[in-house]
Parts: sequence; structure tokens; C-alpha cells
Amino acid sequence: MTDIPTLLTPRLTLRAQRPDDTEPLMAAFADEGFSRFITRERRALSRAEAWRPIAVVPGMWAANGYGNWMVEERATGQPVGRLGPWNPEGWPDFEIGWSIFPQHQGKGYAAEGAAAALAWVRETLGRDYVIHLIDPANTASEKVATRLGATLTGSWDIPDVGSVNIWTTRWENFTRTEIYAQHLSAGA
Repeated sequence: MTDIPTLLTPRLTLRAQRPDDTEPLMAAFADEGFSRFITRERRALSRAEAWRPIAVVPGMWAANGYGNWMVEERATGQPVGRLGPWNPEGWPDFEIGWSIFPQHQGKGYAAEGAAAALAWVRETLGRDYVIHLIDPANTASEKVATRLGATLTGSWDIPDVGSVNIWTTRWENFTRTEIYAQHLSAGA
């Protein structure tokens, strides 16, 4: 198993998924608002259905040396979602994605955590750019992508799911954003 690094931001800890994260993840996947933009089913998942997307994240770290982190509030230790690199077989390019639990959305956690993930991907994996696959109806994620300096660069049809927009964050654009400046000033 790969050692999964822990990243700190001013308000968040990005860490390895643990067994005690299973119940919060199960609850999130059972929520229609959480699941509709990030699952093949485009709806709330049963516990049996949610098992696979929960189990795949530790497997990505073991297979590839990167994957999603659990995101937790530093102040409370409460899990608030997960985010990070994602590049399964057949994906159009190397992605950084985010999925913040519904009760924690709108607090800027996705952009803050994704900025730390993007800096880690650049430093550790040498990536000059990443993509973000975003459902055209998911305007909240489009705003996060824009904060990261991303631009809309195309679309892709996910087999058996439908069309998503491809947003691309290039390192040189990211370094000119306010979220990058905040990341640097926080020493994250």
C-alpha cells in the first residue's frame, strides 16, 4: 500500500480514507444532491451500490500512487467530503475532482482543498495541467473550477452516463488566481 500523504490548508486536512469514514460516505451517497453529479446512476445510491465508489478510492492510491483524499475540517475533525486526483482507465485526461457533503457545500472547501491537491499534483507528479469533468447543470462546480483558473475546453460523453464539460486548469493560470495566493500565504 502506498503511503498516502496528508495535506493541510487553513481550514482543512486532506487525509487517507479510514474505516470510520464509511458511514459518512454511505450517508452522502444516499443523498440525491450529492450523488446526482458524481455517480453513474445520477441518483441517490443504496448501501450496496455505494460500496464500490467508497472502496475504489483506497484502491486508486494502491494502484497508482495517487487518488482522492478525505477532507475534514481541522477545527472539528468532521469529514466534509473528498477530493483529489482521478484518472481511471478510459478517462479523457488527468482530473482533480471534488465532492463535498451537502451540509458543507458553499463554504469554499472544494476550492481550498482542490488548490492544495493541484499544488501537490504539480510538485509530486509534475503535471502542468489537470481537467475537471463537470455536468453542465452543476453551476457550483463550474464556479470552483473558475476560482482555480480553469477554462472550458470541450466536452466528453461518459459511456452510459451522458455529456459533461471539460474544464482545464493550467498551472500558469492557477498561479494567477486568488485561491493560489491564499494557498501560498497560508503556507499550505
